[in-house]
Amino acid sequence: MSSNLEQFASDNYSGICPEALEYTIRANQGSAPAYGNDAWTQKATDYFRELFEIDCEVFFVFNGTAANSLSLAALCQSYHSVICHEISHIETDECGAPEFASNGSKLLLAQGKNGKLTPETIEAIVTKRTDIHYPKPKVISITQATELGTLYSIEELVDIKKVAQKYNLKIHMDGARFANAVAAINKSPAEMTWKSGVDVLCFCGTKNGTALGEAIIFFNKALAEDFDYRCKQAGQLASKMRFISAPWLGLLETGAWIKNARHANQCAEYLENKLLNIEGVEILFPREANAVFVKLPEQVIQSLREKNWQFYTFIGVGGVRFMCSWNTTQLRIDELISDITAGVRSQK
Repeated sequence: MSSNLEQFASDNYSGICPEALEYTIRANQGSAPAYGNDAWTQKATDYFRELFEIDCEVFFVFNGTAANSLSLAALCQSYHSVICHEISHIETDECGAPEFASNGSKLLLAQGKNGKLTPETIEAIVTKRTDIHYPKPKVISITQATELGTLYSIEELVDIKKVAQKYNLKIHMDGARFANAVAAINKSPAEMTWKSGVDVLCFCGTKNGTALGEAIIFFNKALAEDFDYRCKQAGQLASKMRFISAPWLGLLETGAWIKNARHANQCAEYLENKLLNIEGVEILFPREANAVFVKLPEQVIQSLREKNWQFYTFIGVGGVRFMCSWNTTQLRIDELISDITAGVRSQK
């Protein structure tokens, strides 16, 4: 059954892309060793090493919350803290999972324009207190692309790396939409991660075309010691691992991971341009990846709801997020724009 539910609320609404599905079907031919000891998992992890131009450690887990929480737990002791943006996903949308997985590591929240941390805001938190009664800062967590759809440039990442080195901090990257960031910035995955100081990346597959499964990539291999045991203990070791890794191989080997991201970004750009032609519509944040944040009259929002459009409104009164994905179509965007235009005109 098809409906407009598939578009604009989240790229999690999208289905499995053809490449991921094809490789899943291939992996279903016959039997294979369990718990990641299969050829599909080996090929996928090797492809990540090729893609990132480094001998990294790769682990697959079921979802993004587990990826972020377990990787942060690997970087922290319970008496440490993680510096993150106040609207970061690990703070607002993971039900305390990072603190739970790390046995209590505290999240220290920083402000920053357009959802981004800066060296200044990071340093202000690091130097706020240095006594033994305060959780010791250990990790900087950045999101690429951010929760507001904006991007850290290579220069911004390098500046954050300098602060991290100054205070002996590790850098974790929540890459829920990392592919979209790579497509938008047009730099290599290596340049956008370990070459800019990132120690561990949580690379999302679900939003990019898989049914489930995130890749945790440790560029600093020493930090991955015993991480397989951590995954097992947390219930994140898939017995039939090939059904997570094979779809990933489908994305990587065919180039679908970057093709899907470019398509989503281009759709968001098209949507933004259409919205800018509607009188009274305001774009809230720079559109840099596959999300468009817009301010609409409450009556227009209600009219869209009544027409069964699905979208999120979590950024204040009148704020709407429209998210594009690998299977967004221009036709659906035009239909959405038509309904927004009609709603705006009815207010006059």
